[in-house]
This record gives sequence, structure tokens and C-alpha cells, in this order.
Amino acid sequence: MTDPRGELPRLIGDCVHCGFCLPTCPTYVLWGEEMDSPRGRIHLMDQLETGTPMSPPMAEHFDRCLGCMACVTACPSGVQYDRMIELTRARVEREHPRSLPERALREMIFRLFPYPGRLRALRGPLRAYQRTGLDRLVRRSGLLERLSPSLAAMERLAPPLSRAPRLPERVGARGGRRATVGMLTGCVQGEFFPGVNAATARVLALEGCDVVIPRGQGCCGALSLHSGREEEARAFARRTIVTFETVDVIVVNAAGCGSAMKEYRRLLADEPEWAGRADALSAKTRDLTEFLVELGPRARRHPLPVTVAYHDACHLSHAQGVRAQPRALLGAIPELTVREVADPDICCGSAGTYNLLQPEAAAELGDRKAAGVRATGAELLVAANPGCSMQIATALERQGTRLPVAHTAEVLDASLRGTGTAALVGRRPRSPA
Repeated sequence: MTDPRGELPRLIGDCVHCGFCLPTCPTYVLWGEEMDSPRGRIHLMDQLETGTPMSPPMAEHFDRCLGCMACVTACPSGVQYDRMIELTRARVEREHPRSLPERALREMIFRLFPYPGRLRALRGPLRAYQRTGLDRLVRRSGLLERLSPSLAAMERLAPPLSRAPRLPERVGARGGRRATVGMLTGCVQGEFFPGVNAATARVLALEGCDVVIPRGQGCCGALSLHSGREEEARAFARRTIVTFETVDVIVVNAAGCGSAMKEYRRLLADEPEWAGRADALSAKTRDLTEFLVELGPRARRHPLPVTVAYHDACHLSHAQGVRAQPRALLGAIPELTVREVADPDICCGSAGTYNLLQPEAAAELGDRKAAGVRATGAELLVAANPGCSMQIATALERQGTRLPVAHTAEVLDASLRGTGTAALVGRRPRSPA
């Protein structure tokens, strides 16, 4: 995501410094520092463009940005801050020399999380670690926190693991085929939340879809794209295009992945061999809830007598503009009540790798979001992104609350199959600290 067309100077000029972005920016809300707001970061970008060298404090202000895009939604002038921060992050990665520990941490993250096979290999040891009670011992000792707050955050965020169901390459439509769709299984979603993928496939099949699940699929490149690792993101994007090129619609159940795939048209715009193919893939990518609303309901909804708090994932609401669809689907379930979380536009602090690279700020934001969820009095939290689910569940536990968390697909699955609420609200809790 270099800037061969000189986009950044033009985009910087769109900002009129009105300040409408300030109350929506998580880091400005936390600290009240102008340079930790979109307006302040745009000022720093302008300094870079006019010849000021990249300094460590400047890079830190860019690193502190969550990339949540709440400012893009709030801006009355249409400032493309999302594009600006991506271009600037790529420049930070090229020009800013990081310390050895920081480089090692980033390499570990980006050599692990975008690779489903490596995450799969981690599942066995992690399950044993959780089931033997070693996780509780490590947390109580505080040793990992003293060694590395980032590693401690990674350990705390790991969800409880059970046996992972493996999906077939094709799930047939029930009751007559209405559509054929490809399904992205994701990296963290596929290995740490496999039940979400199984529920997604069942819901699509019950609504009359043949579901194609390519076995050779890999990472979509979301983590790399949103962290300034441009060449890495392009490589993942090309592979994803090849994998899903033959299907008419691609259904995605992780907000960050769907957002990244809809950006392929921009990511590969300067590559003649791939630009058209990238544009075609972006055009046929749909979030699960977006697609189901477009398709329309057919399967019977059984009652679910439960009160849920719905959390807006930033890369679903701000990046993709998908807000009404999940609420409409949940609201159509008999006896289910949806309650809104206060300050829905403020990020929970997950933001891809943010809660690993900026654990202190992420924890503050997680605590704010958890307090908002608790205030709803809901029996179940519903979220549409694995990172959000882990982040908010961890913050709730930190506050002494063990509220079960489910994906929208799992709630729909329970209603369509008539399995009731027990599997949703009676989930195995995480180990207490």
C-alpha cells in the first residue's frame, strides 16, 4: 500500500479540522490528547508529507490508533481516514526502526495468527494447559505479566477450547436450493471458534443454500492489511481470490475478514493482472447477516426466550455499514429481546492485533465496553467478530461477570433448529484468574 498515485496529500486536504471525530475516537476518549485523535494524526501525516522525519513519538501516535473507523462514520466531510491510516501504517513499517522485543513480538503474531495450520497445532497444548489448571496458576503468579504484558494479554484472551468439528467441503441445501455460496472459515474463527462456522453452515443450508467450503483456503489478509504489512496482505488476497473465484457469493462471518475482502479492489488496484479479479471478489463478498437479509427468511424461527445485548463490531458497523441487518435477524426470533449497549460506536479494544500490541489501552477500552454490556442486564452477549468476543469476555471476567458470548450465527442456528437457549446460556465458562 505504497502511495504511487500521491493520494495522501489530497486526502489530508479533505479534513477541515471540525472536531466531529473527537468524541468517537477511542484513544481521544481515553486520554484527551489531540495527537491521539484522528484530527491530530492527520496533522502528523501532513508533517510527514512536508518533510518532517518519522520520529518515535510520531510512530507511537499512529500505533495507538485502533483503525476502528468510527471517525469515518462521524465525519461530515467524508474524510477517508481509513485509507490514510493504512497508507501511513505502511510507511511506519518501512521507516520506523522498532526495538528488538517489539520486532520479535510482531513476528510471532504474524507468523502464527494468519496460518490456520499453525493455530491448529497450538490447540492441543492449549487445551491441556487450560484443563490442567495451569492457566489459573500462571495468572495468579503474575509471572507472565512481568515478563511481557502482551504475552499475558494473549494468554488471557484465549477462549476455552473443546473438540473442533471439521466441516465437509460441501453442505447441501435443505428443502430445495435457493443459492450456492462459498464460505470463508477464517483463521482464529476456524480454529478457536469452530462452532461458529458449523452454525453458519447449518443456518445457510436451512435457508436453502448449498454451502461450498474450500478445503485449501487460508488467511484473507485482514491482520496484515490493517497493520501496514502491505506485501503480505497482497499475497493473502491473491490466494483468496483464486480459492473463491468460481463461486457467485462469498459469505463471511468475521467482521474484520469481510471488511478486508471488500477492500481487495483497492489493495490490488495497481496490479493489472489482479485488479479486475479483486474487484469482482469484493463485489460478491457479503457478511452473513447482510446476505441472509438479502436472501429473505424461509426456515421457521422457533422461540428463544432470552435477553441479548448486541455488540457492534467496528469492522462490521463502520467499515461495512452493516448495522440494521443483525438486529433485524435477531429481532425476528420469537421471544428474544435485543438490548442496546451504551456508546456502541466506541471500540471494545480488540481491533485485530491491538489488544496484543497495546494491551493497557485495550484493557481500558474493554473494561468500558464490559461495563456497558453489564448495564443492559442481558443474559447473553451477541457479537460478530472473534476478536470482540474474546476481548469483551475477558473484560467481563475481570469485573467478576461470566456472561456467555455467542455469535449471531449461533443464535440463529438455535432458533432454526429449535434447540432452545440452554446451549447458548449454559456454555462452559473460562477459567477464573
